[in-house]
Amino acid sequence: MVQSKASDVDGYLTEVPEERKAALTKVRQLCWEELVGFNEVMAYGMPAYERDGACEIAFASQKQYISFYLMRSDVREAFEERLAGHDMGKGCLRFRKPESIDFGLVRDLLKATAARPGRIC
Repeated sequence: MVQSKASDVDGYLTEVPEERKAALTKVRQLCWEELVGFNEVMAYGMPAYERDGACEIAFASQKQYISFYLMRSDVREAFEERLAGHDMGKGCLRFRKPESIDFGLVRDLLKATAARPGRIC
């Protein structure tokens, strides 16, 4: 998916391929449940979650995969063992297929992010 021009996350989700819609909706639901006190916004053409004006979490439907962006290096370091073996860039966890998303891991990353503010990379 090319960078979205949607003004909100509902609009974004109407644009994603049908086979990814349920998985991305579940990621959004987890964000709502775990990121209490965060604001849901569109940033850089993707759904993002901000605390005190700083984006800490985002997700996107890319051409080859679904991306989960974790902008907190302290949380990435704390989950280093669990993230090993996953397709991971500096701050991007990539899932090639919707059914390969580890929702338990995503929830735990969200909980750790919400637990306290931290430095954004």
